[in-house]
Amino acid sequence: MRWVRDVGSPRRADAGDGRERALALGLRDRWRGRPGYPYIRAAGTWLTKAGALPAGLAIEVDHADGLLAAAIAQLDEGADLVKLYLDGPDAGTAPWSADEVRKVVSAVHARGATVAAHGSGLPNCRLAAESAVDTLEHGFALDEDIAGVMAANGVTLVSTLSVMHSWLTFGSTTSIERFATDVGRSAIAERLEMAEHSVRIAFRAGVAIAAGSDFGGGSVRAGHLAWEVQALVKAGLEPWQALGSATWQGGAVLGDADAGRLRRVMWVDHGVSP
Repeated sequence: MRWVRDVGSPRRADAGDGRERALALGLRDRWRGRPGYPYIRAAGTWLTKAGALPAGLAIEVDHADGLLAAAIAQLDEGADLVKLYLDGPDAGTAPWSADEVRKVVSAVHARGATVAAHGSGLPNCRLAAESAVDTLEHGFALDEDIAGVMAANGVTLVSTLSVMHSWLTFGSTTSIERFATDVGRSAIAERLEMAEHSVRIAFRAGVAIAAGSDFGGGSVRAGHLAWEVQALVKAGLEPWQALGSATWQGGAVLGDADAGRLRRVMWVDHGVSP
């Protein structure tokens, strides 16, 4: 069975039943049990501090009580996990305190669900680590201290290095300055180098690493997860370790003991020999 972990989608009226909730939840429900379709474990809509994302993409809250209430509401609407967007309106400042986010994590865990947190800068990644979320998505800026806290708190890093590898290919297909100019390509390469360094720091600290694609949010598309495995090898993991990130480590993130694993089975022949 193929598994897909969705970590956030816009809130709209569903095409199937008209309910207003995260779009991925309706898709998950319609695909469940259909031959040839993946099993989806879906978050609700991103939960953000007001002003952090463009209007209409996320559920925006102004204070910590609102963040907790919004997380519980996502679970009430059927989300399998909650997605926190920890990059705030001010890139250099975390939008919440660790105590505030820990209350959300505790409440979500009490409901049998998990918390995924988007974090790209040092303050946001530190907040995710100290709050003991289940997964830190991206984690482009880690240092030894943050990685140590992640390892101690059991936070898995979900890497998305392939997004920046894809950006570096765009110069041949677009004239957008961000991707096509020397300055733009240099900035992408520097960010990729920082992200690869963060993966190495996390791995040395004993942080579990699962391969991600940022499908829907980034430029990597469904079915491209092997690209992330290649990117992890380029960043310094051994091939077998990178494959583990895309298989059993991903299964651990999903909370399924069989996902991404091959098990040895002993067959016994009870036939009678001639």
